[in-house]
Amino acid sequence: MKVNGLRWWVIALIALATIINYIDRQALSVLWPDIVEDLFPDKNALERKQIYANISIVFVFAYAFGQAIFGKVFDWVGTRLGFVLSIGVWSLATVLHAFAQGVLSFSFFRAILGIAEAGNWPGAAKGNAEWFPTKERALAQGIFNSGAAIGGIIAIPAIAMLTVYFNWQMVFVIVGAIGFLWLVPWLILVKSPPGSHPWITEEEKQYILTGQRAEDKDEHGNACEEYNPSTTELLGHKESWGVIIASAAIDPIWWLFVFWIPIYLNEVYGMDVQSIGLYGWVPYVGAMFGAWFGGLLAQNRLKAGWNINKTRKLTITLGCLIMLPALLAMANPGAPVIAVLIMAVILFGFQTAIGNVQTLPSDLLGRKAVGTLSGFSGMAAKLGAVGLTSLVPFLTADGNYTPAFVIGASLAIIAMAAVWFLIPKVEPLTKSK
Repeated sequence: MKVNGLRWWVIALIALATIINYIDRQALSVLWPDIVEDLFPDKNALERKQIYANISIVFVFAYAFGQAIFGKVFDWVGTRLGFVLSIGVWSLATVLHAFAQGVLSFSFFRAILGIAEAGNWPGAAKGNAEWFPTKERALAQGIFNSGAAIGGIIAIPAIAMLTVYFNWQMVFVIVGAIGFLWLVPWLILVKSPPGSHPWITEEEKQYILTGQRAEDKDEHGNACEEYNPSTTELLGHKESWGVIIASAAIDPIWWLFVFWIPIYLNEVYGMDVQSIGLYGWVPYVGAMFGAWFGGLLAQNRLKAGWNINKTRKLTITLGCLIMLPALLAMANPGAPVIAVLIMAVILFGFQTAIGNVQTLPSDLLGRKAVGTLSGFSGMAAKLGAVGLTSLVPFLTADGNYTPAFVIGASLAIIAMAAVWFLIPKVEPLTKSK
């Protein structure tokens, strides 16, 4: 049996995994108003916000180190088994949330969830490098990243609706079970890499492999050996640090909204879980379109003859410049409808940029080192998110979120600077560079 366009089925499954990933992680923030009334009824508003922040920080710390761990795991065991380990464990962790009784148990289950969910990103970067030629990688990454946005769109209203029929414990069980179902088509469809997959057509196999070999050339067009450095060598390149610092700067902007949209709407506009379900999904629509736009823009420019360097830097810079004024506008958004629409613009800009930032490891390194750099940059990104998340309760103690949004705008500038100054030219690295 042969399957036409097999690479698109693979990236669609990875995008679906990302949707599930975001439903699982968003469940806590959406259910928090109900959880806090059940488990922490004697706490005041600031104490409740601090408890939520502490649990979230545990998750992001675990997520940060999980990215480094799973970056290596995917390079060791491959994409197929790596995803089985990642999604299997995180689905189990989500179900276990139903048995949490307080801060300690919630933190423990969130730590397991964070470590396992982290595998989705280096796994996707590695799957992208395996299954797509260079010119299609930004689009493939955009499709994958849109899964995060679609997960946000689906998660908030769907979880809010489930609370009408089930208590918060049962909601965790339901959303956790979805991940186990995903394993069935993944194990059936993704039997091996494209070079040896029995279902791939010869035409598609050659298209993928030829398109990947095209990147293994130096700036003069001469063939060069694929570069798969050791971890020490990898960290010796300033280009690697450009990817790591850009990721560490830009990613906290996303997490600022992932963690705090429901809490922001509850605190600033007094919304309950059902009302949050009506408004909280809107920003993720902007994220979904931004993921598609960033991928399509990069593909369009490459087809028009632009090189990888110019294309990546233009798209990343454009995304950051879209975010800047919108983040500052959040200082006084007015009505809740205006607030969530401005958030949609911010997340549109973020996703326009991030897909190309996440593609940089596969632009710079050989396929056996992509997961490692993706893991390190992902870890740095989540440590940056820990920093901002830990500050939010103090920055917003009086209900004013402006300082958090100003910090977000500053981080967008840092991300642009890291790409431009630390990666002089986006091209395959060699031992001499």
